[in-house]
Amino acid sequence: MIPVSPIEGVFSIERMAKIGTGTTARRVNQTALYYAREVEDDMIELQGLNNKNVPFGEVEEVTKDQLLADYLPMPQLFKEVVGNLRKVQKSVARGDKFRKRGENFTAEYEYANALNLDEQNVRANFGIGLCLLARDEDDKARKVFDRIIRIESAFSEDHKHLFNEYGIALRKKKLTGQAVDYYKRAIDLADNDENLWYNLARAHFDRKDWAKCGEAVSRCLALDPTHPEGKKMLDYLTNKGLI
Repeated sequence: MIPVSPIEGVFSIERMAKIGTGTTARRVNQTALYYAREVEDDMIELQGLNNKNVPFGEVEEVTKDQLLADYLPMPQLFKEVVGNLRKVQKSVARGDKFRKRGENFTAEYEYANALNLDEQNVRANFGIGLCLLARDEDDKARKVFDRIIRIESAFSEDHKHLFNEYGIALRKKKLTGQAVDYYKRAIDLADNDENLWYNLARAHFDRKDWAKCGEAVSRCLALDPTHPEGKKMLDYLTNKGLI
């Protein structure tokens, strides 16, 4: 039997959308475009395309049968979409390489190229934020911070190492208010992560907000009573009579 290649391509679907309000409201047909990739067990990952034909945003899943029944293949767009996706990936990889070398201006240029095609790219946003923080451009870094906390996928398990690196960088730059907001946003999405609660406690500790620090570290230890840094922090707060 000839093996069947996994599905990968661009598909469209017609959906009704409401535009306008009140007496001017009307329903119109709109075409939504998706990048589709078969994963396993006949499941397809779908990701919408932005206005530059780059996959972005949340990933949803449908069955292969649903895809073939409800969506229309758009092979004429596949080459462009895959080409743009690879451009973004290569720019981000080059940015990461230069940032690790300490070449922050060159790294920022590469990250900016990626963001020009995909403004919600998580690695590029984190990378450019880290470059700006390293150069003490705190005002620009704040704008990147505001962008990051609006991207839900920034706080996923896949980006945890970048998340931690960025939070540490915020604290080292004494941007503790942003660090607190940053960890709170992450906890809104994953409140059962003891390390997020510890990091929030650490940010409150830097602000000398002992009550909130104690509350956050207690949540950390409720999730993992053996958390070593959490135990040390709670002992310190208790021994110093801060909580």
